[in-house]
Amino acid sequence: MSKFYESNGARLAYRDVGQRVPAVFLHPTPIDHQYWIPLVAQLTGVRAILPDFRGHGESELGSDLPVGGFSRVPDAPVLSVDRLATDVLALLDYLKLPEAVLVGCSIGGYVSLELWRRAHRRIRGLAFICSKAQPDGEANLTKRVETIAKARKEGTAGIFDGNAQTLIGATTRARRPEVASKLRARMTLTSDAVVAVQAGLATRPDSVPTIASIDAPILAICGGQDPGIAAAEMQAFKSAPGACEFHLLPDAGHFAAYEQPQAVAALMKPWLQQFGD
Repeated sequence: MSKFYESNGARLAYRDVGQRVPAVFLHPTPIDHQYWIPLVAQLTGVRAILPDFRGHGESELGSDLPVGGFSRVPDAPVLSVDRLATDVLALLDYLKLPEAVLVGCSIGGYVSLELWRRAHRRIRGLAFICSKAQPDGEANLTKRVETIAKARKEGTAGIFDGNAQTLIGATTRARRPEVASKLRARMTLTSDAVVAVQAGLATRPDSVPTIASIDAPILAICGGQDPGIAAAEMQAFKSAPGACEFHLLPDAGHFAAYEQPQAVAALMKPWLQQFGD
């Protein structure tokens, strides 16, 4: 059952399950915290804190998002990784947690990098699953403009139907077609939220220079069938001074932790042991 806290006037939802090592799991968009449930069920000795980002799941989007930050769509509100990081820090404060491990997929990883820049003393380790440090290239920026226009004109149904088919690995779709329908059911963002998220993703900073400052342990897991995050991009984490353990799951797509929770858990369990009390 979800619990709630407030950050900058918005009512935000989270779940808090398990015991011992606190780890904050930051989900990808356009899915909510339920993305992590199959993985968390495989983990022991972990206190899994599962927030819903603004506009996702049971969390409010809020009414005070800035407008004008994305020059290609100047009237779009912007849900920035900075705002999302502020919400996560507010949750840590609300739970009275001085530090935690961060586990992020896609936008969740981008927020983790922002949290490292702002509050690295509160981060014991970082796990990146299908996420990267590089900013949007020209092709992605163009696609975000198109997605914003489509959300405003046609709503979200077509966008989410496409996400369920293109972001999930081809192997998963062939062998376990039910995964697509289950994830599609968790894509519940409003058109306004999609616009704000896309603008925020487009304006996120280049985090490659940040890698040089990460002296905490990193776990990087890449899906070999991820259409948006390449193994070569994720291997940039291997230059971090805190050491990076890198793995490739050849038959997983962008939602690897949901597609292959047992495989991801098998990689995470020994990595998480170093944070045991």
